[in-house]
Amino acid sequence: MQPTTGTAQTPTSGTTLKKRDWPHYLILTLTLAAAAATLFNPSGTTSNLDALLLLLATAGSISSLARTLPLQSVLFAAFITALVGGAAHGLSARTGLPFGPLSFGATSGPQLFNTVPTTVLLLWIIVIFNSRGVARLMLRPWRRVKNYGFLLMGLTTLLALAFDVALEPFARVKHLWLWQPTKISLTWHGASPLSFLGWTFVSLLILAVIMPYLIRKQPGNPSAPDFAPLALWLGAIVLFSVNVAQANLWAAVTVNVVIASVAAIFSWRGAKW
Repeated sequence: MQPTTGTAQTPTSGTTLKKRDWPHYLILTLTLAAAAATLFNPSGTTSNLDALLLLLATAGSISSLARTLPLQSVLFAAFITALVGGAAHGLSARTGLPFGPLSFGATSGPQLFNTVPTTVLLLWIIVIFNSRGVARLMLRPWRRVKNYGFLLMGLTTLLALAFDVALEPFARVKHLWLWQPTKISLTWHGASPLSFLGWTFVSLLILAVIMPYLIRKQPGNPSAPDFAPLALWLGAIVLFSVNVAQANLWAAVTVNVVIASVAAIFSWRGAKW
């Protein structure tokens, strides 16, 4: 079998990694602290904490990739991700496509062009970057196979879709957005199957554009497994679960537990390879 570009995502040296690591772990530590403060805030007023947590999680998602890739490539990929994901949500708010008709609540944050909240743009970066990181962990045993790049795109899209399944009940509880009624009676906390089909299509579109920028061009030794994307991905699922549990949405909690457990098990198995 021939190695593919997927194997090129490696650090050039241990020294370079050490120089890049400390801001990354500082951001992750601050993210964990903000998450804990959000969950255990006794006053119940967490809007500022939510915003801080979202910003830190986005910064952590970017810094995780910047440890082994040029920062300008990572920032460009983040810009494209936010642009395409935000445009898709803005278009859906105006026309109902590709996700279905929806309106954004006041708690979703300030809106760009009175159409799409900045929260949505940051969410797309968190979802795509960390889903890709989790997929890389799962696929470590197959990182040298010929079709690794396509496997990575497919699994990343599946994980992004699973993330959206966990996100929708949370968004409903937090009043981030409201789905308008459609002719499709089957919904998941307001989101119709059209929403998940649209999420899949947009995720694939984003990945098709950004993947070339997330491949390290210089060859090197296989990098050590990076658990930061898994921590951010699972941390978001836990945050969603706690909030929907407080709203007594136990079916959603059960689904979240299954999603998180499957992702954790397969990531751990892949990382040991």
